[in-house]
Amino acid sequence: MPDLSSIVVGTDGSEPATKAVEWAAADAARRGLALRIVHVCERWGVPEERGYCEGALAAAADHARLSGPGVEMTTELLPGHVVETLVRESATADSVVLGSRGLGGFGALLLGSVGLAVAGHAEAPVVIVREPERPERGEVVAGFDGSEHSEAALDYALEQALARGVRLHTVYAWQMPVAGPHAAGSGEIMARAADDASGIARERLARWRDEHGHIEVKESFVCEHPVAALVDASKTAALLVVGSRGMGGFASAVLGSVSHGVLHHAHCPVAVVRPRKEAS
Repeated sequence: MPDLSSIVVGTDGSEPATKAVEWAAADAARRGLALRIVHVCERWGVPEERGYCEGALAAAADHARLSGPGVEMTTELLPGHVVETLVRESATADSVVLGSRGLGGFGALLLGSVGLAVAGHAEAPVVIVREPERPERGEVVAGFDGSEHSEAALDYALEQALARGVRLHTVYAWQMPVAGPHAAGSGEIMARAADDASGIARERLARWRDEHGHIEVKESFVCEHPVAALVDASKTAALLVVGSRGMGGFASAVLGSVSHGVLHHAHCPVAVVRPRKEAS
Protein backbone atom coordinates (compact mmCIF):
# COMPACT_ATOMS: atom_id res chain seq x y z
CA MET A 1 0.00 0.00 0.00
CA PRO A 2 1.59 3.32 -1.05
CA ASP A 3 2.10 6.13 1.46
CA LEU A 4 -0.63 8.66 0.66
CA SER A 5 0.45 11.29 3.17
CA SER A 6 1.36 14.07 0.72
CA ILE A 7 -0.68 16.50 -1.34
CA VAL A 8 0.85 17.07 -4.78
CA VAL A 9 0.36 20.46 -6.41
CA GLY A 10 1.45 21.32 -9.93
CA THR A 11 2.82 24.78 -10.65
CA ASP A 12 4.03 26.67 -13.71
CA GLY A 13 4.37 30.18 -12.31
CA SER A 14 0.98 31.40 -13.53
CA GLU A 15 -1.53 33.19 -11.29
CA PRO A 16 -4.00 30.26 -11.29
CA ALA A 17 -1.17 27.90 -10.35
CA THR A 18 -0.26 30.20 -7.46
CA LYS A 19 -3.85 29.99 -6.21
CA ALA A 20 -3.60 26.22 -6.42
CA VAL A 21 -0.35 26.20 -4.42
CA GLU A 22 -1.90 28.39 -1.73
CA TRP A 23 -4.98 26.16 -1.54
CA ALA A 24 -2.88 23.00 -1.35
CA ALA A 25 -0.64 24.41 1.38
CA ALA A 26 -3.63 25.44 3.47
CA ASP A 27 -5.24 22.03 2.97
CA ALA A 28 -2.02 20.26 3.99
CA ALA A 29 -1.88 22.34 7.17
CA ARG A 30 -5.55 21.65 7.91
CA ARG A 31 -5.29 17.89 7.46
CA GLY A 32 -1.80 17.31 8.85
CA LEU A 33 -0.30 16.23 5.51
CA ALA A 34 2.96 16.96 3.73
CA LEU A 35 3.09 19.07 0.57
CA ARG A 36 4.95 18.18 -2.62
CA ILE A 37 5.24 20.98 -5.20
CA VAL A 38 6.15 19.84 -8.70
CA HIS A 39 6.87 21.61 -11.95
CA VAL A 40 6.86 19.50 -15.10
CA CYS A 41 9.43 20.84 -17.54
CA GLU A 42 8.64 19.43 -20.98
CA ARG A 43 11.58 21.24 -22.62
CA TRP A 44 14.10 19.83 -20.17
CA GLY A 45 17.09 20.25 -22.47
CA VAL A 46 16.60 24.01 -23.05
CA PRO A 47 18.67 25.98 -20.47
CA GLU A 48 16.39 29.03 -20.58
CA GLU A 49 13.36 26.83 -19.98
CA ARG A 50 15.07 25.11 -17.05
CA GLY A 51 15.88 28.48 -15.54
CA TYR A 52 12.26 29.63 -15.74
CA CYS A 53 11.01 26.35 -14.28
CA GLU A 54 13.39 26.52 -11.35
CA GLY A 55 12.31 30.10 -10.64
CA ALA A 56 8.62 29.17 -10.78
CA LEU A 57 9.21 26.31 -8.37
CA ALA A 58 11.07 28.53 -5.89
CA ALA A 59 8.31 31.18 -6.04
CA ALA A 60 5.67 28.52 -5.43
CA ALA A 61 7.54 27.33 -2.34
CA ASP A 62 7.54 30.89 -0.97
CA HIS A 63 3.77 31.16 -1.43
CA ALA A 64 3.27 27.75 0.20
CA ARG A 65 5.23 28.74 3.30
CA LEU A 66 2.94 31.72 3.79
CA SER A 67 -0.28 29.77 3.27
CA GLY A 68 0.74 26.67 5.22
CA PRO A 69 3.29 27.64 7.86
CA GLY A 70 4.91 24.62 9.44
CA VAL A 71 3.86 22.22 6.69
CA GLU A 72 6.50 19.66 5.69
CA MET A 73 7.30 20.59 2.09
CA THR A 74 9.39 19.31 -0.79
CA THR A 75 9.81 20.64 -4.33
CA GLU A 76 10.90 18.86 -7.49
CA LEU A 77 11.49 19.77 -11.10
CA LEU A 78 10.39 16.84 -13.27
CA PRO A 79 10.99 16.08 -16.95
CA GLY A 80 8.40 14.50 -19.19
CA HIS A 81 4.86 14.95 -20.46
CA VAL A 82 2.66 16.98 -18.11
CA VAL A 83 -0.40 14.70 -18.01
CA GLU A 84 1.55 11.45 -17.78
CA THR A 85 3.80 12.85 -15.06
CA LEU A 86 0.96 14.20 -12.91
CA VAL A 87 -1.03 10.98 -13.25
CA ARG A 88 2.05 9.03 -12.18
CA GLU A 89 2.50 11.36 -9.20
CA SER A 90 -1.11 10.73 -8.19
CA ALA A 91 -0.42 7.06 -7.48
CA THR A 92 1.36 7.97 -4.24
CA ALA A 93 -0.53 11.18 -3.41
CA ASP A 94 -3.41 11.97 -1.09
CA SER A 95 -4.65 14.34 -3.79
CA VAL A 96 -3.46 16.38 -6.76
CA VAL A 97 -4.18 20.12 -6.90
CA LEU A 98 -4.09 22.16 -10.11
CA GLY A 99 -4.94 25.69 -11.15
CA SER A 100 -7.76 26.36 -13.57
CA ARG A 101 -5.44 27.55 -16.32
CA GLY A 102 -1.73 27.88 -16.83
CA LEU A 103 1.22 28.50 -19.09
CA GLY A 104 3.04 26.08 -21.35
CA GLY A 105 2.17 22.51 -20.47
CA PHE A 106 -0.62 23.71 -18.19
CA GLY A 107 -2.29 25.84 -20.90
CA ALA A 108 -6.11 25.94 -20.80
CA LEU A 109 -6.05 23.57 -17.85
CA LEU A 110 -9.69 24.04 -16.90
CA LEU A 111 -11.23 24.04 -20.35
CA GLY A 112 -8.70 21.97 -22.30
CA SER A 113 -7.40 18.44 -22.42
CA VAL A 114 -4.78 18.54 -19.65
CA GLY A 115 -7.07 19.12 -16.67
CA LEU A 116 -9.69 16.71 -17.94
CA ALA A 117 -7.08 14.05 -18.65
CA VAL A 118 -5.54 14.32 -15.18
CA ALA A 119 -8.96 14.33 -13.48
CA GLY A 120 -10.08 11.39 -15.59
CA HIS A 121 -7.06 9.15 -14.97
CA ALA A 122 -5.49 10.19 -11.67
CA GLU A 123 -5.62 7.64 -8.87
CA ALA A 124 -6.09 10.39 -6.28
CA PRO A 125 -8.76 13.09 -5.97
CA VAL A 126 -8.00 16.04 -8.28
CA VAL A 127 -8.82 19.53 -7.02
CA ILE A 128 -9.19 22.24 -9.65
CA VAL A 129 -8.86 25.68 -8.08
CA ARG A 130 -10.88 27.96 -10.31
CA GLU A 131 -11.59 30.48 -7.58
CA PRO A 132 -9.85 30.86 -4.22
CA GLU A 133 -11.56 29.42 -1.17
CA ARG A 134 -13.54 32.04 0.74
CA PRO A 135 -13.24 31.92 4.54
CA GLU A 136 -16.83 33.07 5.06
CA ARG A 137 -18.23 30.02 3.29
CA GLY A 138 -19.04 27.36 5.84
CA GLU A 139 -19.77 24.04 4.15
CA VAL A 140 -18.42 21.34 1.89
CA VAL A 141 -20.84 20.23 -0.85
CA ALA A 142 -20.87 16.68 -2.23
CA GLY A 143 -22.85 15.49 -5.24
CA PHE A 144 -24.22 12.00 -4.59
CA ASP A 145 -26.22 9.48 -6.60
CA GLY A 146 -25.40 6.12 -5.02
CA SER A 147 -22.70 5.12 -7.52
CA GLU A 148 -19.31 3.85 -6.42
CA HIS A 149 -17.67 7.02 -7.71
CA SER A 150 -20.02 9.25 -5.75
CA GLU A 151 -19.41 7.15 -2.63
CA ALA A 152 -15.68 7.85 -3.03
CA ALA A 153 -16.52 11.53 -3.46
CA LEU A 154 -18.61 11.47 -0.28
CA ASP A 155 -15.72 9.96 1.69
CA TYR A 156 -13.39 12.74 0.52
CA ALA A 157 -16.02 15.42 1.23
CA LEU A 158 -16.58 14.05 4.74
CA GLU A 159 -12.84 14.19 5.45
CA GLN A 160 -12.66 17.76 4.17
CA ALA A 161 -15.67 18.88 6.22
CA LEU A 162 -14.29 17.23 9.35
CA ALA A 163 -10.89 18.90 8.90
CA ARG A 164 -12.57 22.29 8.54
CA GLY A 165 -15.09 21.75 11.30
CA VAL A 166 -17.91 22.74 8.94
CA ARG A 167 -21.19 21.33 7.71
CA LEU A 168 -21.39 18.71 4.96
CA HIS A 169 -24.09 19.41 2.36
CA THR A 170 -25.04 16.39 0.25
CA VAL A 171 -26.95 17.09 -2.95
CA TYR A 172 -29.10 14.41 -4.63
CA ALA A 173 -30.22 15.74 -8.02
CA TRP A 174 -32.39 13.80 -10.43
CA GLN A 175 -34.37 14.67 -13.54
CA MET A 176 -37.80 13.65 -14.70
CA PRO A 177 -37.64 11.94 -18.10
CA VAL A 178 -38.81 13.80 -21.16
CA ALA A 179 -42.57 13.41 -21.60
CA GLY A 180 -43.44 10.26 -23.55
CA PRO A 181 -45.67 7.18 -23.42
CA HIS A 182 -43.79 5.76 -20.41
CA ALA A 183 -42.91 9.04 -18.67
CA ALA A 184 -44.98 8.43 -15.54
CA GLY A 185 -43.50 5.00 -14.89
CA SER A 186 -39.98 6.24 -15.60
CA GLY A 187 -40.47 9.08 -13.15
CA GLU A 188 -41.38 6.63 -10.39
CA ILE A 189 -38.29 4.57 -11.16
CA MET A 190 -36.10 7.68 -11.03
CA ALA A 191 -37.65 8.71 -7.72
CA ARG A 192 -37.03 5.25 -6.20
CA ALA A 193 -33.42 5.34 -7.43
CA ALA A 194 -32.95 8.74 -5.79
CA ASP A 195 -34.44 7.40 -2.54
CA ASP A 196 -32.00 4.47 -2.70
CA ALA A 197 -29.07 6.88 -3.19
CA SER A 198 -30.22 8.91 -0.20
CA GLY A 199 -30.33 5.75 1.92
CA ILE A 200 -26.80 4.73 0.90
CA ALA A 201 -25.51 8.18 1.80
CA ARG A 202 -27.21 8.10 5.19
CA GLU A 203 -25.63 4.72 5.95
CA ARG A 204 -22.21 6.07 4.98
CA LEU A 205 -22.74 9.16 7.14
CA ALA A 206 -23.84 7.05 10.09
CA ARG A 207 -20.62 5.02 9.90
CA TRP A 208 -18.60 8.22 9.78
CA ARG A 209 -20.39 9.59 12.84
CA ASP A 210 -19.61 6.37 14.71
CA GLU A 211 -15.93 6.64 13.82
CA HIS A 212 -15.35 10.39 14.02
CA GLY A 213 -18.09 11.85 16.18
CA HIS A 214 -20.69 14.39 15.27
CA ILE A 215 -20.65 16.16 11.94
CA GLU A 216 -23.45 18.47 10.88
CA VAL A 217 -25.12 17.36 7.64
CA LYS A 218 -27.59 19.09 5.36
CA GLU A 219 -29.32 17.00 2.69
CA SER A 220 -30.86 18.41 -0.48
CA PHE A 221 -33.06 16.14 -2.56
CA VAL A 222 -34.06 18.02 -5.71
CA CYS A 223 -35.65 17.32 -9.06
CA GLU A 224 -33.27 19.47 -11.08
CA HIS A 225 -30.41 19.15 -13.53
CA PRO A 226 -27.31 18.11 -11.53
CA VAL A 227 -25.18 20.93 -12.93
CA ALA A 228 -27.70 23.58 -11.93
CA ALA A 229 -28.18 22.05 -8.47
CA LEU A 230 -24.46 21.72 -7.76
CA VAL A 231 -23.52 25.14 -9.13
CA ASP A 232 -26.24 26.73 -7.01
CA ALA A 233 -25.00 24.89 -3.91
CA SER A 234 -21.42 25.98 -4.66
CA LYS A 235 -22.37 29.62 -4.02
CA THR A 236 -22.11 29.02 -0.28
CA ALA A 237 -19.45 26.30 -0.37
CA ALA A 238 -15.77 26.22 0.49
CA LEU A 239 -15.36 23.14 -1.73
CA LEU A 240 -17.55 21.20 -4.18
CA VAL A 241 -16.85 17.46 -4.51
CA VAL A 242 -18.14 15.23 -7.32
CA GLY A 243 -17.46 11.68 -8.47
CA SER A 244 -15.72 11.22 -11.77
CA ARG A 245 -18.60 9.15 -13.09
CA GLY A 246 -22.01 8.19 -11.80
CA MET A 247 -25.46 6.92 -12.50
CA GLY A 248 -28.45 8.82 -13.83
CA GLY A 249 -27.86 12.55 -13.70
CA PHE A 250 -24.22 12.11 -12.72
CA ALA A 251 -23.28 9.82 -15.63
CA SER A 252 -19.88 10.57 -17.18
CA ALA A 253 -19.17 13.17 -14.51
CA VAL A 254 -15.62 13.83 -15.76
CA LEU A 255 -15.86 13.44 -19.49
CA GLY A 256 -19.52 14.37 -19.90
CA SER A 257 -21.72 17.41 -19.53
CA VAL A 258 -22.03 17.41 -15.74
CA SER A 259 -18.34 17.80 -14.97
CA HIS A 260 -17.87 20.28 -17.78
CA GLY A 261 -20.73 22.38 -16.48
CA VAL A 262 -19.54 22.25 -12.88
CA LEU A 263 -15.94 23.07 -13.78
CA HIS A 264 -17.07 25.97 -15.95
CA HIS A 265 -19.53 27.50 -13.52
CA ALA A 266 -18.84 26.48 -9.91
CA HIS A 267 -18.21 29.34 -7.50
CA CYS A 268 -15.55 27.50 -5.47
CA PRO A 269 -12.74 24.96 -5.93
CA VAL A 270 -13.93 21.61 -7.32
CA ALA A 271 -12.63 18.17 -6.35
CA VAL A 272 -13.15 15.28 -8.79
CA VAL A 273 -12.86 11.88 -7.12
CA ARG A 274 -12.71 8.35 -8.50
CA PRO A 275 -12.23 5.06 -6.63
CA ARG A 276 -8.51 4.24 -6.60
CA LYS A 277 -9.00 0.62 -7.63
CA GLU A 278 -10.59 1.82 -10.91
CA ALA A 279 -7.89 4.36 -11.74
CA SER A 280 -6.13 3.80 -15.03
